[in-house]
Amino acid sequence: MYIVIAGAGRLGRLLAKKLKVDKHSICLIDQSLETCEKLAEQFKGILIINGDASTPEVLKEAKLEKADVMVSATSVDEHNMIICHLAKELFRVRRTVAKVNDPKHLTFYKHMGVDIPVDSTSIIARIVEEEASFSDVMTLFSIKKGRLSVVRIDIPQNSPVINQKLRDIKLPPNSVLVSVIRSGEIIIPKGDTMILADDEVIAATLIDSEKELIQSLIGKI
Repeated sequence: MYIVIAGAGRLGRLLAKKLKVDKHSICLIDQSLETCEKLAEQFKGILIINGDASTPEVLKEAKLEKADVMVSATSVDEHNMIICHLAKELFRVRRTVAKVNDPKHLTFYKHMGVDIPVDSTSIIARIVEEEASFSDVMTLFSIKKGRLSVVRIDIPQNSPVINQKLRDIKLPPNSVLVSVIRSGEIIIPKGDTMILADDEVIAATLIDSEKELIQSLIGKI
């Protein structure tokens, strides 16, 4: 994929490095000339552009119309929203991802049509409040502008659904079990599929029903 990243702070640099290792084509944009000059020496094979990514001219220089994904990782929420909005409206980029610096701005990100606003503060707070660790429940990703959540759940020994068939398990509305991973094998679940302790379950639900889905599979948290 061709991925354009705005913001060469710590997050932007690490993301660019990781995606490059994964064989993607990367363009990294930053307003600091000094930063860009240093990155040009460090990051071979990555296109570095010095400029303001919230302007169409700079995004055009980055050949954003050819990008599969636009990532805005600047430290200013207003810039991230504008950059992703321009990517969608002017350059027809299929997918936009943005760093949310202040959780109170999350509604504005969604209103501006950012596909995936990444709010690390809320994610950490939710895990603390639910008293569940990442080894128990992990949100894999959200799609459809944040309305659909896909989660991975490790079924504990005391789960209320152990030894029950899928058809007998009451899940929240608009929720579905996508797959069950058991002893390294992937099972596409059907109505008579039995859920066992230590199964790894991939499930999808509306984001508002995520907590209810988790509770239905692992019990009260």
